Amino acid sequence: MKALLLALLPLLAAMPADVRVDRPSYTIPYSDPIARKKLIYSSGAAYGTNPQQCLDKVFTGATVKRIVQVRCDDSPTDKCVGYTAVSPQDKAILIVFRGTTNNVQLIMEGLETVFTYHTPWVAGGNVSTYFDTGFMNLWNGGIKDDFNALAAQYPGYQVWITGHSLGGAMASLAASYITYNKIYDTKNVQLVTFGEPRVGDGNYVKAFDKTVLNAFRVTHARDPVPHLPKKNMQGYLHHRAEVYYKEKMTKYLICDDVDESSFCSNGNILPDASIKDHLNYFNENVSNLGYTNCAGK
Repeated sequence: MKALLLALLPLLAAMPADVRVDRPSYTIPYSDPIARKKLIYSSGAAYGTNPQQCLDKVFTGATVKRIVQVRCDDSPTDKCVGYTAVSPQDKAILIVFRGTTNNVQLIMEGLETVFTYHTPWVAGGNVSTYFDTGFMNLWNGGIKDDFNALAAQYPGYQVWITGHSLGGAMASLAASYITYNKIYDTKNVQLVTFGEPRVGDGNYVKAFDKTVLNAFRVTHARDPVPHLPKKNMQGYLHHRAEVYYKEKMTKYLICDDVDESSFCSNGNILPDASIKDHLNYFNENVSNLGYTNCAGK
């Protein structure tokens, strides 16, 4: 992992000026308690084989509908995972995507995202081919059918879409896809990701921000992954809005008016990057939550 960070240092060194984009108004404001007490555990649960056990510890009466596992790309060993669930108490449908499971997958994300491959996105602009393939394989592999069934069974519920790392990237595509295609009322859709890398170019960001009204990229102190690939490299930018927490993650700042505001995580980039800050959110090792079924909660 240290070698990977050193290899990516040149890609993160130069950061151009902030870019302003139009922002719609929120219909579901960011909630620290929901992110801290529910969504981070939902994201962590995706790393395990039985997310229901995690959800039972942080929700009341939430039920996992199904876990979907597909190939992320042509490699038979590179797997992407997502699941759907419903929480009647919260009146929320959850769509959750698993994050990076090993160093090899993170290296593959870096290479494919940073260096070459792009795919036109349905809502506009171009996105990482790796993220696009992973999301579409999951969507068509069962997430779409399960979500549509839950939406029909629980009309009017909010839709919470979340994920950590790679999972955050696919979650952002899910939010864009669902709202752009008018599959669900955008006013009732909220995206909350943790340690999400950049996903697409400026045109993707503009299209995203027009349809996804409630999007929040939670970042932690010196987490390097939200700075990958380098801003504006082959056009890559972040969508709205960053929710920045410093080291202890007790207080947060929302940077919504500009991309990569120096008041948020852009003020803490390499050479002071910390992979520990990527692995840990709200004082929890996110992937370990799934592996241990949220033991200790």
